[in-house]
Amino acid sequence: MERPTLDQYRPELGKTLGEELLTPTKIYVKPVLALLEQVEVHSIAHITGGGFFENIPRSIPKGLSARIERESVRVHPVFRLLQTLGELEERHMFNTFNMGVGMTLTLPESELDRAITLLGAAGVNAYPIGAVVTGGEGVALC
Repeated sequence: MERPTLDQYRPELGKTLGEELLTPTKIYVKPVLALLEQVEVHSIAHITGGGFFENIPRSIPKGLSARIERESVRVHPVFRLLQTLGELEERHMFNTFNMGVGMTLTLPESELDRAITLLGAAGVNAYPIGAVVTGGEGVALC
């Protein structure tokens, strides 16, 4: 694959690589604070670069682990482009970047639909990516 330039339009991004890399980070604080008033949330993890495998486990009690369904994660196209250009393994990508998952909220399954609806109304594209399960520790990307 040829190395793209910052001013080159990338169809998979719908814009130039430079425009994509300069897109501001989504700020979730106001929608999440509003959600906390209406939905039972057990924990929150802000997923920064490298935080996928590090920050999610910090948000759940010892003796539990996060089972993340790989196919549920809506990986932003810029990460696939970087993965291809850098010839990087998927595990390395999740360990280095957030892969488009900016934040995780752990909540009872009975609150899931309501939380997604409320966040959607606030302009946040929320969706389930997995579950907290008994046993083990850390994140299992399945």
